[in-house]
Amino acid sequence: MKLGENYKMEKKIDFLIQRMTDKQENEAYKYADQLGEIGTDEALEKTLSILKNKDVESAYLAARALGKMKQNNKALATLLEVIHDKNNKQNNGALVEALEAFDLRESFVEILRIYLFGNYKASTLAKEYLDHTEFDITPRVIKKAEKHWNHYQNNAKKDEGFVLKKREVEAIFNDLRSLFEGE
Repeated sequence: MKLGENYKMEKKIDFLIQRMTDKQENEAYKYADQLGEIGTDEALEKTLSILKNKDVESAYLAARALGKMKQNNKALATLLEVIHDKNNKQNNGALVEALEAFDLRESFVEILRIYLFGNYKASTLAKEYLDHTEFDITPRVIKKAEKHWNHYQNNAKKDEGFVLKKREVEAIFNDLRSLFEGE
């Protein structure tokens, strides 16, 4: 791109971010989608800074924009970090919903953590990902996942929800271990 084109693109990105984060904007989704379609490194970096913002609505719109970017794999770790942030626990369901647009193959442990420790919506969505995503699983991944499961078991209230989760997680681990039997 030429210098003038770079300047125009930077201004367009700044405009889209400003409109996307404007609390009075009725079509913020439209601006998030346009930002996602641009998908340049600069758009990605500026959108990541919005994602890290403490404003949940803007963070969700940023996650939506990032999900539409072709090279969004660069943003997945940051999105997962924001989802796991204890300050976002009660409001992270929409962020977990945005994971749908990302390649989660290498994120089994992180998705399991969301299932175990997330709020109702986040946990429910994470269970869907666990059930319907083809993950890259290795014995090391299983070991890391078991570590989080053990932490959950040691700290969770032993109620009906725990019993249900225990049954589901043990079934998941049994299936995963069977992949490596005989090795």
